[in-house]
Amino acid sequence: MTAQTTQSRDLAVVIGLEVHVQLETATKLFCGCSTDTADADPNTHTCPTCLGLPGALPVVNEAAVEAAVKVGKALDADIPEETRFHRKNYYYPDLPKNFQITQYDEPICQQGSLEISVADEERGIGIERAHLEEDPGSLRHEGGAIDRAEYTMVDYNRAGMPLMEVVTDPDFRSPEEVRAFLEKLEEVLEYLGVFDAERDGSLRIDANLSVVPAEEVADDGTIPTDVLADANRTEVKNISSHKGAAKALSYEETRQKNAVRRGRAVEQETRHWDEGRGITVSMRSKEEEKDYRYFAEADLPPMRVSGWKAEISIPELPDARRERFRTEYDLSTEEASKLTSTKQVADFYEELTDEFDAAFAARWVVDRLLGELNYRDRTLDSVDREAFVRLLELVDSDDITVKNAEEVVLREMLDEGRTPDEVVDAEGLGKTSGDAVEEAVEEAIAANPDAVEDYHDGEGGALNFLVGQVMGATGGSADPGTVNELLRSKLDD
Repeated sequence: MTAQTTQSRDLAVVIGLEVHVQLETATKLFCGCSTDTADADPNTHTCPTCLGLPGALPVVNEAAVEAAVKVGKALDADIPEETRFHRKNYYYPDLPKNFQITQYDEPICQQGSLEISVADEERGIGIERAHLEEDPGSLRHEGGAIDRAEYTMVDYNRAGMPLMEVVTDPDFRSPEEVRAFLEKLEEVLEYLGVFDAERDGSLRIDANLSVVPAEEVADDGTIPTDVLADANRTEVKNISSHKGAAKALSYEETRQKNAVRRGRAVEQETRHWDEGRGITVSMRSKEEEKDYRYFAEADLPPMRVSGWKAEISIPELPDARRERFRTEYDLSTEEASKLTSTKQVADFYEELTDEFDAAFAARWVVDRLLGELNYRDRTLDSVDREAFVRLLELVDSDDITVKNAEEVVLREMLDEGRTPDEVVDAEGLGKTSGDAVEEAVEEAIAANPDAVEDYHDGEGGALNFLVGQVMGATGGSADPGTVNELLRSKLDD
């Protein structure tokens, strides 16, 4: 379909992804170099193997293969009887061997799927393949973006890191669906324990995008293969986040649709996402499969790991855990979703249910703790768990009020690192009860005759005003429910 024949029609977008996931292993994929390079000087985590020096031979990291099998199980993918590595030949400064050891026509995982939810609608995204490969090094462009840099420096610390490349079918029909998929995929990988989202460059996305006549898209989202084959697509590189993917693909969708509507052809090319400028820029013409001259990696034998799928166990995955939380703990869909947002949060919540009522623990984690952490841009790692349990004990045993626990104690714990008991003692937050509360109630009634008269006249706000006076007099340490009952009792006599 030419640009001229589609320029007057509505256009639909078609997107497929290649998601490069850096697997969490202690050493690189084919050598013994450490993957702990976060604070390392450039080019210090290298050896003859990952630098591709003559005579150095690769040896497969078993932990990386196990991680790949776990990913395959989570994506409900097939793991064939035999899988092998190939050489993908191309020159680029960050590729020291001038070829990449990857997998070609015999990948370790094939034909899987992942369910996503967008606007409360469930959709299945097909996974064409997921294969193991080594990461290239990293480039640092000095003096500007890739197209404007004065020069570029290369760091080979990343060269040889184990990657799992997840290749989807062209099943996405909007950038929003892409973002939902990436969030779900990252969630699953984190639950599997094979991925660390905090590691720099741990998730990188290449996206292939094209536009087709909207009438060619069926109600179920499918598009005829000949229409897909005729549509020129661009590959957008350098996407490193969910938000970045949505922005890059929204820009590219608009760029291509505008080109077609103006009668211009969409060039098949590779484009770079410049996050700083919020645009994609042309890098080079799009390579074709034949350009890479794949051939089998002679230094590595075929792998037969299909039996590992039954032998290797994986944890309960997010969707299953979310549903179990709803039924087992009688939680709302929103509560269950937030409590299973990460495996760390879900595990912490279940530990709390061993000591506290499930609904009580859910309210404190969802409504209070996670909110305070999000406000501070912190994660659960920064929380002293024993201190948080002690805080819940104080609330559960009625030793402090919920208001003081939330607005004073929890915040002091997070900001100052003090224990709940230290904060309660220092601020005098022990709950006031008995005669002291009754005395404060009588003083509030005596000191506010106008409010008492308004109460007897049916003014609803009068009682709340008096409750506030008592709470102020007791430093917020009285139980609001008890204060309310005492006031009503005395005012109604």
